[in-house]
Amino acid sequence: MPLFLIERNFAEQIELNVDGVNAITQINGEEGVNWLFSFLSADKRKSYCLYEATNPEAIREAARRANVPADVIIEVSQFNPERMLAAAA
Repeated sequence: MPLFLIERNFAEQIELNVDGVNAITQINGEEGVNWLFSFLSADKRKSYCLYEATNPEAIREAARRANVPADVIIEVSQFNPERMLAAAA
């Protein structure tokens, strides 16, 4: 499945509770979107998230339904978490 990096710009910090996370997870599943990994910028105003999805439109629709931004969506070629973990060790 294609991989996409999503940049989200937040006007203010978002804090999600368990119900909010569950709602977003359900929406993602309904749209065929699978979250893999996220980074938060030091100022907590941007996040960078890696997703699997059939296309960018599925990500945009999931973001619209969840009422979260998806400002930039870039298709990427690969993600190798084992390599990241080995480098951190």
